[in-house]
Amino acid sequence: MMNIRLRTVIYLNKVDIENVPIYTCDACQRSEVLPSVKAELTGLIADLGNMPAKKKLSFDELSEIAYLMRKVSEKEHRTDSIERIVEERINELLDIMLIAQSLGDEIWMEEIRKRLAQITQHSLSA
Repeated sequence: MMNIRLRTVIYLNKVDIENVPIYTCDACQRSEVLPSVKAELTGLIADLGNMPAKKKLSFDELSEIAYLMRKVSEKEHRTDSIERIVEERINELLDIMLIAQSLGDEIWMEEIRKRLAQITQHSLSA
């Protein structure tokens, strides 16, 4: 049986990528990245290149799935249902979309669309 945890992935001993959803088996110590975020993590690593500067990144700033998992695990949300947390995030993103739309910022709007799609795609596959 594997558990999901938010872990730090270290790339080339230089970049700490925090809050990556990882399946972990406590019995055999095997770990693997959650399939629904693997493409995002691979893309991030590709963007870093072969000689990145030393830094820390928070994967939950890129991945809505990681963001929601972090949010669900916070102490102040332990009594909230997962559905409520997801609904609040979707509403927050829709509010941000309205702001981006009122400013005519197409790039920002596309970023919000991608974030909403991440939630939708994961919800449909779950």
